[in-house]
Amino acid sequence: MLDPKLLRTDLENIATALAKRGFKLDTEQLSALEEQRKGIQVKTQELQNQRNTRSKSIGQAKARGEDIQPLLAEVSQLGDELEAAKEEQNKVLAEIDAIASAIPNLMDESVPEGDSEDDNVEIKRWGSPREFDFEVKDHVDLGAALDKGLDFESGAKLAGTRFAVMRGQVAKLHRALAQFMLDVHTEEHGYQEMYVPYLVNQDSLYGTGQLPKFGDDLFNTELANKQFSLIPTAEVPLTNLVRDEIVEEAELPIKMAAHSPCFRSEAGSYGRDIRGLIRQHQFDKVEMVQLVKPENSMAALEELTGHAEKILEKLELPYRTVVLCTGDIGFSSTKTFDLEVWLPAQNTYREISSCSNMGDFQARRMQARFRNSETNKPELLHTLNGSGLAVGRTLVAILENYQQADGSIKVPTVLQPYMKGLTQLG
Repeated sequence: MLDPKLLRTDLENIATALAKRGFKLDTEQLSALEEQRKGIQVKTQELQNQRNTRSKSIGQAKARGEDIQPLLAEVSQLGDELEAAKEEQNKVLAEIDAIASAIPNLMDESVPEGDSEDDNVEIKRWGSPREFDFEVKDHVDLGAALDKGLDFESGAKLAGTRFAVMRGQVAKLHRALAQFMLDVHTEEHGYQEMYVPYLVNQDSLYGTGQLPKFGDDLFNTELANKQFSLIPTAEVPLTNLVRDEIVEEAELPIKMAAHSPCFRSEAGSYGRDIRGLIRQHQFDKVEMVQLVKPENSMAALEELTGHAEKILEKLELPYRTVVLCTGDIGFSSTKTFDLEVWLPAQNTYREISSCSNMGDFQARRMQARFRNSETNKPELLHTLNGSGLAVGRTLVAILENYQQADGSIKVPTVLQPYMKGLTQLG
């Protein structure tokens, strides 16, 4: 959520900045509501002062032996008017809050301008795509040939489209990838391994920005008349661990990593990537989250992105890093780097990780703060998150990049210890 002070004092500049995202801020509506709020606030203060003055007069009149009934009636009427004014004020504040909660984050000045993903800017390329001397197969055909190691028909039977069943060596490779990623991040990059709930409450989803704007993308359930949602990413529970907390400055940075399933309805994406594992309703991801002091967040974004890149490099998978433009950046992000891995069957790079600096946007929604050691006052944290990596998409990249002419799949060297020395699938 943006700083309410900015919406009150710098509305036109905020609207101009948001327009670069393609977001139209209704400045007239907000201005009108703000004027209404200020008017009600003045009225409320006047009524409060009048009631306090009359209340004091009651005691004085009683001491003089005067009839206090007229004063009591006046105080009662002022009380009714005050309650009505407060109710009106709360209604206006709720309208302002509803608008504010749907406003995306302001972008860092370094974010390139553009209208769509076609305008994202490549800043790094690592590795060279392999040249094949045989006809390349995609991961769907490769996985099916490995004793139905990838089985989309069974997934559809059990749950519907965009679900998959994995068997045997493919399932083992999928598990090995998650363990490998966690080991690298915890043993080499300094993250604390976490295990988190896969169901979260509405406050948690609001805190990280999924609600109210992206409610249609969630899978929801109810327990004892309380609403819960399956997590779209472990970013939600990890980041919300500091909701309504004040952490000591000495504890920062806080770096956490978790492997979890992720559940997304993919609302609005129907017809896209319907073949294979690229866009599933259920998929696994190793998520990295950092909580840092504001002055360190851009350096932390570079670091976190480098941690995701290191996984691809250890797996020897060609990739490129792009900075997202103003028209493609996420709702809560102030700056985002995407990593795109090379997929031979598609002859292109596809997203495998998104690493974002949220600034104080999520922290303000969560009231997540740290205590400044110099001022001894609480300040908003900056939050960052990134995939390190999406496990299913990494599996896709390995199947396609390490495929052999006979349909077998070489196991990347760094994964062989996790596969009990197995050097190839099939």
